[in-house]
Amino acid sequence: MSDLGKPVTERGGFEKLPDQLRDSLSYDFNKPDFRELDLGSPVSPLRTRQSGLTMTTTTSSSSSSSGSVSGRNGSIVTGRRYESRINNNSGELSGSNETSPTVSTRILKPGQIRSEPNIPVSSPSVNVLPTGNICSSGKILKTGMAVNRSSRPDVLGSRSGNYGHGSIMRGSGMGIGHITASKGGTFDHNNTMGKAMEPDEVKRIGNEMYKKGQFLEALSLYDKAIALSPGIAAYRSNRAAALTALGRLGEAVKECEETVKLDPNYWRAHQRLASLLLRVGQVENARKHLCLLGQPQDRTELQKLQAVEKHLCKCTDARRIRDWKSALRETDAAIASGADFSPQLFMCRVEALLKLHQLDDAESSLSVVPKLEPCTNSCSQTKFFGMFSEAYLFFVQAQIEMALGRFENAVTAAEKAEQIDPRNVEVAVLLNNVKLVARARARGNDLFKSERFTEACSAYGDGLRLDPSNSILYCNRAACWFKLGRWEHSVEDCDQALSIQPNYIKALLRRAASNSKLERWADAVQDYEVLRRELPDDNKIAESLFQAQVALKKSHGDFGEEACSIKQFRAAISLPGVSVVHFKMSSNMQCKQISPFVDSLCDRHPSVNFLNVDIEESPGVANAENISILPTFKIYKNGCCLKEMVCPSREMLEHSVIHNSSYNP
Repeated sequence: MSDLGKPVTERGGFEKLPDQLRDSLSYDFNKPDFRELDLGSPVSPLRTRQSGLTMTTTTSSSSSSSGSVSGRNGSIVTGRRYESRINNNSGELSGSNETSPTVSTRILKPGQIRSEPNIPVSSPSVNVLPTGNICSSGKILKTGMAVNRSSRPDVLGSRSGNYGHGSIMRGSGMGIGHITASKGGTFDHNNTMGKAMEPDEVKRIGNEMYKKGQFLEALSLYDKAIALSPGIAAYRSNRAAALTALGRLGEAVKECEETVKLDPNYWRAHQRLASLLLRVGQVENARKHLCLLGQPQDRTELQKLQAVEKHLCKCTDARRIRDWKSALRETDAAIASGADFSPQLFMCRVEALLKLHQLDDAESSLSVVPKLEPCTNSCSQTKFFGMFSEAYLFFVQAQIEMALGRFENAVTAAEKAEQIDPRNVEVAVLLNNVKLVARARARGNDLFKSERFTEACSAYGDGLRLDPSNSILYCNRAACWFKLGRWEHSVEDCDQALSIQPNYIKALLRRAASNSKLERWADAVQDYEVLRRELPDDNKIAESLFQAQVALKKSHGDFGEEACSIKQFRAAISLPGVSVVHFKMSSNMQCKQISPFVDSLCDRHPSVNFLNVDIEESPGVANAENISILPTFKIYKNGCCLKEMVCPSREMLEHSVIHNSSYNP
């Protein structure tokens, strides 16, 4: 049989190729090995023993039910025809994947090597039957012959398996070595009417499933091949490919490591392991397997490794000097360069966002961190930012839990990091700080419940000295300041909390309430409007917004007969809520007649801002608003004109005010 269908490693290895040819070889090592087993595999489906003029062909099993019948001068393999040859390197036989109900006989003289496939050599001492059953008694039942039903079943070997039309089974139980083909390309592994198959055939069918994209089916078949022959490295390598396609990279790494343990010279398994290790961010471990002495290097993977290493080094330097923007940029670049399944790099991204006070983004990024399970020893012992890689995951987890106010969870995560890397100084400092901050927060809560607000402020302050970016502690201390009547301090702490966590509802509520106490109505209305959008069904917020709007209108008053600049006018119509502007002139009779009615509208609709602009005193405003006829009314919201009315009736004016107002009492 020609060697063209076998991998290069089976045809003498790369060391026998010219250097230029060897360097140009490139494999897609993320796919299964679709060819025959490599040389050096500890188990082969068939082996030969030569004695005189006879050659006895047996399976790897020593059972008498192995599916072969041996004669004195030849060998018969029934149910499956093997295209057999003698491997000059290992003495192993490799079988084709072809099945046939016929029986093929091969007889080789000592030292003879058959080079022409598919040329049967008959033996006069062996009967060849095209179709039929082989019985334990040695008789042959031809097709159509009557069978004595009273006699015991015809079996081959010591077990009780029945045989029909050239099919040979292993004993009575099907077990893991039996696969039945069905329509649609799927396989029933447990069908008791199936056909016993060799592990290499199971692997071949698994490869077919892989090519079709049926990765779960391929994985199951590779598992069965491994169970039949646990020592074959190629089976485990193919299993790693199926696991990779299913996104189970942790298991794939472990399987590749088992593969290279079985066969340290299995170059393709080293390449696949290097690719996986690079994806999970293990640069140094990837280099060990990618740059094997005497083996060709995959230039594409080597370039990816160098790019990931470059960005990772820059990220490490940026993190050391607390340049979190650069750290975030280099982390994203390392992930894009090939380390797309590295939990450590994704957690570094979370840490950078947290330090940049982008808590919402950090929390959302936490949900997409890859899960690398199980974590192998080689990965867990790798250093990342000076600490063990697994410890770094818990290190960042503790920080994010603390920022979100889950103090007990933060302590637990920091303790796990310390257990994994007890000698790391950064981990030890974090654990100590987390415990102290959690203790300060618990003490402050207890004091607040006891209405000892001054002491509670001090307790929260102790926690903030250790963790100055904790929005929860700022908000808690703001509540204490509010209770103590120190509303200015309360607003300041709420500002700090909201700078870290912009959508922090409690901080918005407390700042709005504190601004109301300080009669900063515009600021209060602004916060309450945000809360109203976030909590549209909250009646208390709606009531507080209305009261703040009324207070703002009363505090602002109206322009009356005073001159108004364009800047003042723009500021007035941009106030929260709806603004109704009465453009008038003191000498105009119609303006004098409708003014009392406008005053009554102002009393009945306190949430609406009513403004009077005398065009004689403020001609610039009149020109800017194109006022030519008096009286003219314009309704504004957020600085935009909603409606203009020239000499309206009282009914029309009131209807328009009610219709366009944002809040109707």
